Amino acid sequence: MNLNFQTPKRYMCLLGLAFLFGSATAQENTGYKAPPQAIQELVNAPVTPSVYFSKKGDIMLILERPGYKSLKEVSQPELRIGGIRINPKTNGPSRSSSYSGIKVKEVKSGEETAITGLPEDAKISGISWSDDEQYLAFGLVGDEGISLWVANLATKTAKPLTDEIINDVYGTAFTWLPDNSLLVKAINPSRGEMPEKPSVPSSPIIQATSGNAAPSRTYQDLLENEYDEQLFAYFMDAQLMVIDLEGNTKPLGDPAMIKSMDVSPDGQYVLVEAIKRPFSYLVPAYRFPYDVEAWSIDGSETVTIAEIPLDEVRPTGFDATVTGPRSISWRRDVPATLYWAEAQDGGDPKVEIEERDIVYTLDAPFTGEKQKLATTSLRYAGIQWSDEAFAVLNERWFDTRQEKRSLINPSQPEQEKKTFIERSYSDIYNDPGDPVMTTNDLGEYVLLRKGDQLFMTSEGGSPEGSMPFLSTFDVSSGEQEIIWRCQAPYYEEVVKVLDDKGNSFITRKQSTDIQPNYWLVNTKKRIAPIQLTHFEDPYPSLRGIQKELVTYTRNDGLNLSATIYTPAGYDPAADGPLPVLMWAYPREYKSKEVAAQVRGSKYEFTRLYWGTPLYWITQGYAIMDRTEMPIVGEGNQEPNDFFIEQLVANAEAAIDYIVDRGIGDRDRIAVGGHSYGAFMTANLLSHSDLFAAGIARSGAYNRTLTPFGFQYEQRTYWEAPDVYFNMSPFMHANKVKTPILLIHGEADNNSGTFPIQSERYYNALKGHGATARLVFLPNESHGYAAEESIMHTLYEMNEWLEKWVKNKGK
Repeated sequence: MNLNFQTPKRYMCLLGLAFLFGSATAQENTGYKAPPQAIQELVNAPVTPSVYFSKKGDIMLILERPGYKSLKEVSQPELRIGGIRINPKTNGPSRSSSYSGIKVKEVKSGEETAITGLPEDAKISGISWSDDEQYLAFGLVGDEGISLWVANLATKTAKPLTDEIINDVYGTAFTWLPDNSLLVKAINPSRGEMPEKPSVPSSPIIQATSGNAAPSRTYQDLLENEYDEQLFAYFMDAQLMVIDLEGNTKPLGDPAMIKSMDVSPDGQYVLVEAIKRPFSYLVPAYRFPYDVEAWSIDGSETVTIAEIPLDEVRPTGFDATVTGPRSISWRRDVPATLYWAEAQDGGDPKVEIEERDIVYTLDAPFTGEKQKLATTSLRYAGIQWSDEAFAVLNERWFDTRQEKRSLINPSQPEQEKKTFIERSYSDIYNDPGDPVMTTNDLGEYVLLRKGDQLFMTSEGGSPEGSMPFLSTFDVSSGEQEIIWRCQAPYYEEVVKVLDDKGNSFITRKQSTDIQPNYWLVNTKKRIAPIQLTHFEDPYPSLRGIQKELVTYTRNDGLNLSATIYTPAGYDPAADGPLPVLMWAYPREYKSKEVAAQVRGSKYEFTRLYWGTPLYWITQGYAIMDRTEMPIVGEGNQEPNDFFIEQLVANAEAAIDYIVDRGIGDRDRIAVGGHSYGAFMTANLLSHSDLFAAGIARSGAYNRTLTPFGFQYEQRTYWEAPDVYFNMSPFMHANKVKTPILLIHGEADNNSGTFPIQSERYYNALKGHGATARLVFLPNESHGYAAEESIMHTLYEMNEWLEKWVKNKGK
């Protein structure tokens, strides 16, 4: 889509004079603009399909993806209630992504066939394989609702099973049963008409506290009044139904505000979570009270497993949690057994205790006593199942960035667990990886292993960049053996292991100039890898651009890294230094050694998305992307106590490097970022004069508006007022002398980045005579979705960079 809106010359002259003399300008209504043609073409490049594999890996689904939404689509009616966003016309999410087509490809033969029978301009969501993988189920989003469709993989044809009755407001909307029928969450047929907003309020809005501390982080889109409560209850109202492949329907249980549903491995029970009152105006829907029940699939029996209270009051800290049962799930290795964790420290990470969490199990028919399975010293983080004698228990602790993985024997819970991995989860150089999963006789995902050896895939972090690998890890000895690793000049990762020996697998392979594609690899047979897909390069105009993964040193000796892109054929010696756009996102670490690790790979394909800075490679800029901005606090020190000085030191080191290389012009460097990267940008402009300009998108600038913690800051404002003050660009708006562009989605849904953050920060900048521009994007969320909004964002960024960076002083 080529947006070519023109602004009257007289208006442009007046606008130019306003910029020239530095006077404040009022609201501008100039319509949506577009960036240079080269950037437009990249934005509109074809979208590479998504790929999913069957359990055996013999079938590939190639899911076609449309381009960006139109502003008309993004501007459809939207309800923002209970922390969720609903399209009231479809009874589904308001900003869901979708697929436009489905192709089925046989891995061995390479035969590829499109699913037929779909309507033109189909919007497909929630694709799910049947247990025997003979069928696909998916939702089809229409103008007035969502219908359930099924595709027969033998005939490659699709048909509708229902009218537009699906309730896709919250959680999973449908799931397969073992007999190839579907359990569906439908709109309650008896729910009636949508409540009408009263013209006169029925009462004041009152909240009260009993005197107990109830700290709560900031959330968007909370319920605000009685009418919001009525709307929430109306759209959550659902009826479970069992629907066969002929479309015959049978209701299951009573209507309820169903939060989730999960079928037991044997298909005989459904675990149902149903929200109940009282609702809250302080926390989102996932913290509302709810009941957990096990329903027999024939509807004959219902057993209450737990009654979870309203979760408004929680201790502070990221390791804090609720009391009572949490994370109630089915074991994947047996027919019908539930398991869950219960905190023994009252959910308070400050409590010193030996057994922090206990994991319990309960067998069908769920009328007996719960059984103790295992305990954790850190916070429980899930179980990966294999069989009745082998499972992996995971624990994590945010405060120290520590993780543990232990072998447990489910059939002998009294047997002591054996911890075989204990490490910092931020350490990518020594990351053994994540276990590979396979399917068991119940059709459930369980660990792929050979005796005591687990198969693992890892990013393969190293000082030269990431080189992914496949390995075996012996849980008895702790020894790891790498059985395959990607080789330069490619970035290749295992996505599907096809046998129980790790000899045959599918990889996704790419390089700097080669689009990611899928390959069939066999390490035992003497045959070359077979390419399974042939997706074309969507960005031919970027071929030949130069990419480097570079390292350099901060003033305290800390090793840093970044990825530098320069135009095709560029030679610093011959062409001289370029204007630079530096893009970054700060991260906190508890160790200098971990913070110094190189992240990313110079062999990854240059993939674009709406928010990337790489568009400006077409405009003659050098791009310094993924510029590491580590903030380190070792031991008992908190990283944010050193935020400003380390942030500035990171930026100085990056600038010195690119200037010393002859690539960057020290006087023409811009810094930018999105979200926490915008927060970083504003802080750098407050506390340094290193940059020619800044671009801050959808950020937060006043930390006192997020007083109970932000990002990875666990302390409250009252516990660390100096940190909140020093880290708030709003408090230092009087120091900003560098031009800054602020862009924000007017409907931002991200916790902490309320649009008022940009509005108030801009007013503070304007009040102190800074050069600033504020752009609000109507109907856009934290990430921007409409093509018109994206084009205009890139237009604004390009104009800002051209004026204040590339042509600085001209």
